[in-house]
Amino acid sequence: MSGQPSIEIRREAAQVPYRTALDAMAARNAAIADGTAQELLWLLEHPPVYTAGTSAAPEELLDPRFEVVEAGRGGRYTYHGPGQRIGYVLLDLRTRARDVRGFVHALEGWVIDTLADFGVDAWRAEGRVGIWTHGADGREAKIGAIGVRIRRWVTMHGFSVNLSPDLTHFGGIVPCGIDEFGVTSLAALGRPVTSEAWDEALLAHLDRFLAKLDMPCPPESA
Repeated sequence: MSGQPSIEIRREAAQVPYRTALDAMAARNAAIADGTAQELLWLLEHPPVYTAGTSAAPEELLDPRFEVVEAGRGGRYTYHGPGQRIGYVLLDLRTRARDVRGFVHALEGWVIDTLADFGVDAWRAEGRVGIWTHGADGREAKIGAIGVRIRRWVTMHGFSVNLSPDLTHFGGIVPCGIDEFGVTSLAALGRPVTSEAWDEALLAHLDRFLAKLDMPCPPESA
């Protein structure tokens, strides 16, 4: 686990309602910016919900079978639900050498490195936000989503990774506005992973992720 004592690591076993988490994030973001709270890595799951980013298009909400919440983050529609592990990352970029693009690049790399621990080859795809791999049918499919917001140079939101969600629940939206590719999960790839195992693997890479935030931003082609 990280040797960074200033970062609180919170791991939830019970599901946290999305609106509850959103309010808690906003309050913590303000407190970090004011210097009255530690930075936070919050790992959790939500009950089923569709969240709308700032670029969400109404026609991409195909079947609002679950609550729809405006998230305030970048991106479009995303599904969250049981079996999907969320990582909310609240860090003060004022103390680090990364810009916003560099932070997102490092966040993607953190998820990709952790997926590799479970035998999943994942990657970034130019022009497509998120984390991609080959689905069970061999076609490219999304296994993780990235969505961030920066307020007063303190980050909010973060990433989600599909461990074992009900993949049919993604059918109510066009995930992240990309309809030509499907979604997959570790379970669908025959690699079942518990949230506890995922968290442990993720945290094993935390120091490396944080170190990247103190390095020059990689070029666009990296």
